[in-house]
Amino acid sequence: MGNKTNPLDDSTSESHSFTLNTCLKAGRGQGGAPGDQKHGCYGKSAYNTSCYASRWGASQPLLLCVPCSKLKYSSGEPFTYASGVANLSKPAFLMHSYCLKSGGLLVSLLSALVTVGCANSNGASADVRKPVAVHIYTVAEETTQRRVQAVGSLFALEESTLSAEVEGVVSKVLVDVGDTVTEGQPLVLLDPRELQFDLDRQQGAVREVRAQLGIGPNEPPPADSQKLASVQHAQADLFDADRKYNRAKELFKDNLISQQQLDEATSRYQSTKATYDLALQEVDRLKALLISTEAGEKLAEKKLSDATIRAPYPGAIKTRNIHPGEYLRVESPVMVLVRTDTLRARLAVPERWAGWIKDGATVDLQVEAFPGETFQGRVSRINPAVSQDSRTFEAEALLDNKSGRLKPGFFVQASVPSEKKEKAIFVPDAAVNYRYGVYKVFLLNGDRVFERQIRPAGQTEDEKGRRFEVAEGLKPGDRVAEAVSGELHDGDTIQEQAGMSQPAAR
Repeated sequence: MGNKTNPLDDSTSESHSFTLNTCLKAGRGQGGAPGDQKHGCYGKSAYNTSCYASRWGASQPLLLCVPCSKLKYSSGEPFTYASGVANLSKPAFLMHSYCLKSGGLLVSLLSALVTVGCANSNGASADVRKPVAVHIYTVAEETTQRRVQAVGSLFALEESTLSAEVEGVVSKVLVDVGDTVTEGQPLVLLDPRELQFDLDRQQGAVREVRAQLGIGPNEPPPADSQKLASVQHAQADLFDADRKYNRAKELFKDNLISQQQLDEATSRYQSTKATYDLALQEVDRLKALLISTEAGEKLAEKKLSDATIRAPYPGAIKTRNIHPGEYLRVESPVMVLVRTDTLRARLAVPERWAGWIKDGATVDLQVEAFPGETFQGRVSRINPAVSQDSRTFEAEALLDNKSGRLKPGFFVQASVPSEKKEKAIFVPDAAVNYRYGVYKVFLLNGDRVFERQIRPAGQTEDEKGRRFEVAEGLKPGDRVAEAVSGELHDGDTIQEQAGMSQPAAR
């Protein structure tokens, strides 16, 4: 390709401003090579200027012109300058371009942004951009215990719909939705008068039976029925009738009394014996009646007590269904009580982990209400069946909630430790960059860093901090960099900050 006249060659001008298009038109276009002393722009420079434009955010990138002797070039890398460009305040990919020959002539580039002084070959040296301070991590392989990621919801340890056990009119409602209650605390009062009357009637029946048995209010029924007065009276009559009957039989044998007199003695004996048997039976009946009436008395006492509906365990009121003045029938729902001092986390675990999850494992749980905070529970139950619809099985973990911060119904994300162990590569979370759906790290090569796309397998947080597991893109021994402040860019020169080099995984 032949030489072309440089339209920018104007030694009489004192300053020039020009853009990429202008420079390209002035140069030889594609196919030039660094070190060629002919003036103009070359193909490699157009690529570098694209990077330069994205970093500066300019819609029309600017070119800096320097003497050809001041340019360096490495195969496949951006052009850089060696020296001779003064006051360069921002990084640039310099193009192999024409520099005005007048010594000390000032080229104005967007006068508010960059000012470049062109000098002869003996001119001043350039102000090169300082290396970026970084932390460096050496990638290593480690054996990790696999954790299962699962989702689910929180449920109350207990949830009960309280119902009325007796009929009656609601007298008072002592609690409302959201109130915290203790075990045995009264919640609702019913009108007790009718129930009190029934109790009094039952107590009177008990006293009557006890009187018939001849025992006091607190005395137990007699174990020996023969000791009761009614039985003793019948027994005495039977004894007298028996003696007279036996005597009559002796006299009748001696023909001393008539048949009629013998028959009368026999009849009296049989009658008194039946009366004695009835007295014994009456005692047994009264004993049974005493048991029945005492049970009725206790039932009446219970019904009177049931007129006050109480909390069966400590918890909080979830719903309230009644108001004063309403008439409640038996089994009418009154309130819903939930116990939240301990919660159940029911998690849907993929079926492929069925053989790796065990009872007693400590589970880390997170909820949207408290971002960044981890709660812990312990696996208490594992469902033996897998759902055919979702191909998951349910694992239940119990977690303490005495503070009351967590609420039933919260959506939870859980990390469950398994018994499966594998080798994996991890890098610190801060060393991974995510843009437009792509994860990248900056890989160290000499004193420069270059972007490397990776495919993460997940994110974890443990005693080593928050880290990414890398499935593809890195291998043990690679060194990745993280900027101490600001951002890193592809091709940046870096400087390791003293004392900060450390392995990415120990």
